[in-house]
Amino acid sequence: MSLRVGIAGYGLAGRYFHAPLLKGCGFEVAAIQTGNPERIAHALSDFPNTTVVATIEELVAQQLDLVVVASANVVHAEHAIAAIKAGIPVVVDKPMGRTFIETKEIIDAGKAAGVGVTTFFNRRWDSDALTIKKVLASGVLGQVHRMDSRFERFRPELNTTSWRENMSAADGGGQLLDLQPHLISTAIDWFGSAELVTASVRSLRGGADDDSVLVLRHDSGVTSYLSASAVVGAPGPRIRILGTKGALVINDLDPQEALLRAGKFPENGTWSYPTTSQAFLHRGDVVEEIESVPGNYGHFYKAVELAITTGAPWPIPNTDALLVAAIIDQAREIGTRAH
Repeated sequence: MSLRVGIAGYGLAGRYFHAPLLKGCGFEVAAIQTGNPERIAHALSDFPNTTVVATIEELVAQQLDLVVVASANVVHAEHAIAAIKAGIPVVVDKPMGRTFIETKEIIDAGKAAGVGVTTFFNRRWDSDALTIKKVLASGVLGQVHRMDSRFERFRPELNTTSWRENMSAADGGGQLLDLQPHLISTAIDWFGSAELVTASVRSLRGGADDDSVLVLRHDSGVTSYLSASAVVGAPGPRIRILGTKGALVINDLDPQEALLRAGKFPENGTWSYPTTSQAFLHRGDVVEEIESVPGNYGHFYKAVELAITTGAPWPIPNTDALLVAAIIDQAREIGTRAH
């Protein structure tokens, strides 16, 4: 029997990330919650047998095994807690909460009710992330001391129709909540727990924050420089890791997001399209390409399925979600004060 899942919200995250991955991993998309007429049409065209409902209360009444909260950040906590109170395990799209307090509220509600809760740090299953874990384990870089990781784009004009680009941070807008959770979560996955050293957070286009740089110091001795910006005319490499014996450079983004947006999905949890990023080992002028590990976000939902059916661990530890939220709160406080 397929697990029955309900998706709260059917915008970018719900339609182009969660729905195709859930379908590909064998879940039954039994219900979708949205009140937007265009999204109702999308939901029924994508899943003709699904039940479309207008409210979270109606969604959690649908005999579900899992709720995926893919709604706007402003209602993440409200939607997650409604599912928890109904006794249904929850996956919350990142950021889990808008603040550390809100994130902790969701996690505490899950603990108190004995209901599984996790967040969608899917970038840990990017090709670059999996390749980095392989390279770090091999020791080929020697002692790693610095990492640069970035999501940089050149979009000098504000998109006036996007809530992410216009809403205040209090309402869940801005790149500090949208892109930095991925950068922070992968950094702590690779190099362990960290604290924030300094941050710069600003708005260059007159909307929500759209340019941030965070510097983390990991307990392992590595310093991470994390850049998320919409106003970079010359984006740097996606990731650069420096060690005493060489450097790892990955220039391009994992292709999975582009595949998902194009209507593709990993059938039976496996991609039939190439999902690798090119990775290069640099030793000064000597550069060699190394074999990348294919990315697969399907692994996240396969782990969710095991957590629900066998009690296995959830794919993202809640301690990681709390650390990411704490760092973002600190970055906002330090980074906006600096400007």
